[in-house]
Amino acid sequence: MTPEAAQAVQEIEVYGFTVLEAVLTSADVATLRETLIRCAREFGEEHKHGGSARHVSNLVTLDPVFLPIIDHSRTLPILEHFLGRSLILGSLNSRIVRPGDGDQQIHGDIPAEMLNPASPVMMNTVWMLDDFTVENGATRIIPGTHRSGHATPPEGLPLSYIHHATAPAGSVLIFNGQCWHGGGENRTSRDRHALFSHYRKSMLLFQLDPHDGFPEKWFDTLTPRQKDLMRMQRGVGSAHAADVHFR
Repeated sequence: MTPEAAQAVQEIEVYGFTVLEAVLTSADVATLRETLIRCAREFGEEHKHGGSARHVSNLVTLDPVFLPIIDHSRTLPILEHFLGRSLILGSLNSRIVRPGDGDQQIHGDIPAEMLNPASPVMMNTVWMLDDFTVENGATRIIPGTHRSGHATPPEGLPLSYIHHATAPAGSVLIFNGQCWHGGGENRTSRDRHALFSHYRKSMLLFQLDPHDGFPEKWFDTLTPRQKDLMRMQRGVGSAHAADVHFR
């Protein structure tokens, strides 16, 4: 493990999250943002999970430009530390926060019955395709809440220690899915773009199955690790791991 990854692991264990800067080059950011904007026009939908935003689902099936995100060498070793090498890609989506979109409700991503302070079953990454600032709705996160034992904030509890994950475009926020978080209000005149790559332990089902609508012509371009993460070792549409029992 690199020194950067080792420090990231320690920060996630203590705070529940970390931010890596300059993971993507400015050219990568521009390409991903332009592609996402096109996909949002063609496939986007209104999303109101605790707050309004434009949402684009299952990006790995929409354009191959998104595929290098899922097994990036700077982020995957950190995720593997917490979820094991058999982890899967739960989903790769986008939440575009537009001018006037307000604060998203603070929440955790793991149901109460699956909470495990010692070993999370889910981890999330937020890939910043614009500078994340307080003004444009940088993700808000409450340090230490991954060990609270609560899936969401208890009713009536004042949320007094909210941290805004501000960082330059090209940075990645990595956090334990048990950590309470939520997007912020966009008080600027421009959209704020980000990708959300979500990972799960291997015994769980996909949030969005990448086999659904995945173009077979892209299969031979996948890295072996990408095939592992999407349970495509035997090809697109084949029965895969635990999911076969639910088909």
